[in-house]
Amino acid sequence: MEYLKDQSIGMHKILFTGLDMAGKTSIIHALKREFSQIINIEPTKGISRRIFKLFDKDISEWDLGGQQKYRISYIKNPNLYFDGTEVAIYVIDILNHARIPESLSYFKDVVYQFERLKINPPINILFHKCDPELLKCKPNEVEEIITNLTKQIKDIAKNNKIRFFQTSIYNLYSLMNAVSEILLQLYPKTQIIQRSIEEFAKKLNCDGLMIIDDNSLIVGSYFENKSAKFLLQESIQYFLTLNDCFLNLGNLNEDDQILVQKLGHHFLFKTIILKESSSSYHLSIIKAHQPYDLYFVKKELRFFIERFIDIINK
Repeated sequence: MEYLKDQSIGMHKILFTGLDMAGKTSIIHALKREFSQIINIEPTKGISRRIFKLFDKDISEWDLGGQQKYRISYIKNPNLYFDGTEVAIYVIDILNHARIPESLSYFKDVVYQFERLKINPPINILFHKCDPELLKCKPNEVEEIITNLTKQIKDIAKNNKIRFFQTSIYNLYSLMNAVSEILLQLYPKTQIIQRSIEEFAKKLNCDGLMIIDDNSLIVGSYFENKSAKFLLQESIQYFLTLNDCFLNLGNLNEDDQILVQKLGHHFLFKTIILKESSSSYHLSIIKAHQPYDLYFVKKELRFFIERFIDIINK
């Protein structure tokens, strides 16, 4: 296990933990858009690690299996598992009422190990399996569960930096938004990127604009109104999936883009390819008025992409 620890030197360590069957691994697969693997998923045995890039930073993602025998090992060997954590993500299955006390007990153990190691990573709670149908049918029940859990978690966490999110694999945007907010705090350039996105969106008279990386993380966004925000949030997962299908058919060309006119709006989806690396980003735009002037969009888009790449590479 010392091998695992050494491999994270020089990287930003993100810790995913919680009870078994809470949905930790499913969240990771959903963000990678590997939906077929979620169907037959089994509880993680021990630790599953993945290394990926967030802009120019290497992220070491630790998915800790939540079965009791593994949790005992983590608590007995905190130096191997918890030490070096920069961001902690704790997942709670809000549908499994019987195991909520067990989940809170383990959360208390995790917080205690951070204190023993004298580290204070921001802790992010995902109230998971807040499925759209559940929120629609039983909104008051869900709200009561989350309110009670929030109070108990704050009592346990004491002075730790803590944030709460509601997520579901049936609402990909809920996962994208939560994990993006959590991880982008590691990257100081996000404010510069956000200003550039807002300037570009206003210049092009967009109602909404989003940039997403290959890990489904939202790099930045702009929304003129709630309607544009809702439509872009609801459509982005379908554009990403369609783009993945096209990618499986062959290499993408830098001029490739998807244009759709629907619900009185014009949608544009385009992949930004960084030739200097294997990274790519996805741009999604919505406009309610005036069909796209393709030449104008292409001209302004190229200028924006060049500026975006320049910010990333600096």
